Amino acid sequence: MSYTRRSLLGGSLAVPAGLALSGAAGTRAFAASTATGGSAVGSAGPAAAPAFTRSGRPSAPWGIQSGEITAHAATVWTRSDRPARMYVHTSPSESFRYGVRHHGGPLLGPGTDCTGTVTLHDLPPGQQIHYRVVLADPDDPRRCGRPVQGSFRTTPVSRRRNVRFVWSGDLAGQGWGINPDLGGYRVFDEMRLHDPDFFLFSGDTVYADGPIQASLPLRDGRVWHNVTTVEKSKVAETLDEFRGNFRYNLLDRNLRDFNAQVPVLAQWDDHEVRNNWYPGQLLEDPRYTVRDVDTLAARARRAFGEYFPVTDLRGGRAEGRMYRVMRYGPLLDVFVLDMRTHRNANSPGRQTDDPIGILGTEQLAWLKRELSRSRAAWKVIAADMPLGIVVPDGAANFEAVAQGDPGMPLGRELQIAELLRHIKHQHITGTLWLTADVHYTAANHYAPERAAFGDFAPFWEFVSGPLGAGGFPAGKLDPTFGPRTEFVQSAPFANMSPSENPPYYGEVEIDGGSGELTVRLRRQGGGVLFTKTLHPGRVGQ
Repeated sequence: MSYTRRSLLGGSLAVPAGLALSGAAGTRAFAASTATGGSAVGSAGPAAAPAFTRSGRPSAPWGIQSGEITAHAATVWTRSDRPARMYVHTSPSESFRYGVRHHGGPLLGPGTDCTGTVTLHDLPPGQQIHYRVVLADPDDPRRCGRPVQGSFRTTPVSRRRNVRFVWSGDLAGQGWGINPDLGGYRVFDEMRLHDPDFFLFSGDTVYADGPIQASLPLRDGRVWHNVTTVEKSKVAETLDEFRGNFRYNLLDRNLRDFNAQVPVLAQWDDHEVRNNWYPGQLLEDPRYTVRDVDTLAARARRAFGEYFPVTDLRGGRAEGRMYRVMRYGPLLDVFVLDMRTHRNANSPGRQTDDPIGILGTEQLAWLKRELSRSRAAWKVIAADMPLGIVVPDGAANFEAVAQGDPGMPLGRELQIAELLRHIKHQHITGTLWLTADVHYTAANHYAPERAAFGDFAPFWEFVSGPLGAGGFPAGKLDPTFGPRTEFVQSAPFANMSPSENPPYYGEVEIDGGSGELTVRLRRQGGGVLFTKTLHPGRVGQ
């Protein structure tokens, strides 16, 4: 059953239902309802922020999301404007005329910022599932808000069905936020029209260290206008400030419509906490009163788990982990890495022994084990940072894997060399790497005949982003693993605005008949920039 490709809410840019554009008066109207944790007005002006106005029944103005899709289960998320009981109704019919099932959910309250999830079980595989989220007054279940409707497809159990997904990262960075003059984050509307099975959100899903101002000057004399909120007026330090960063992006109608149709597979990188952070770091940034990065990371991790449908992270569970594998039927496994939580400190990267590296010992062992177990035709390794692109951290240290030394692996490269050697020696085929982070798009091919370290099978790394952040020039490649750029498009100078440098995203499509995998690098409004088709089981392509 096909999904109707239309806006669920209408218009090119709309604030959530129940929100209205206002200035100081709106701030006062919101003040009476701060117990619900809604976003307040940050400043009035050309892009005045939405102010919250309560209605008589619970509502979900921040929309809905789905995720953790399997053949028989899925997780649905929402946020209420007040304490409420969450229910989900499902049906194979978009009109809900038959096959309706009712799924009870949790009480949404201040402990989770009024967010919550319901995990749906016993779903049919490979089918379009329509769902409605209903919020009810916890003291009077008859007082229900207006249902919010969405859709997702469960994982196929047959190879015959094509698989399509999109990926990108880096949203609302470098001060470039929701610009109503441009219609907001229109890239999400464009990606939605491709009707993907899911969206791989490749890190920097928010910029908790990037305040959003009401306006920014552009090079040609024009002015960029932002929607603003209190929580986005400074760097995030408190739990509610981190929560406010996730609420901010959900003010955009394009993103909410996208979330209602396309399941999300989210990973994090540095800006969910702070630029270039690593465990144990103590900040010297005068913008922060909390200098312990581990404290900031714990708050960011909790907010991340509250605002994405990742049930293992909800409530700040210590046992929850960011790295995981999504098995999307016989054709595809996606290995979502966490190259942030388990890394060692950024350094010049010249160590001859580095067991911690960028993944940590446990995550590396998990990845090797799960890759060996995988029977999928394609194994996508979703890395929040690139492998061969040199990403500096200051004058002497390095932020990603590569450190510019052209010789044999050193520092964090040692861990990647171990992984690549494992893939080759275990005869694991169909691996490719997808990443974002560097704010441009590229296709890089890695080959042992060009490398200082040659004990690996050739593979591709595809780079995309940013979705809504500053564009940057292309970085240099480190020759250790023999990368060669087959395509690159980037900004000519640092921090080029999204109006001058439109967003990039990537699309992956796997043909259910031939098993061929096609990667397309795309740009908002500009169509396909680069295409590469890979063949299943073939080494050296």
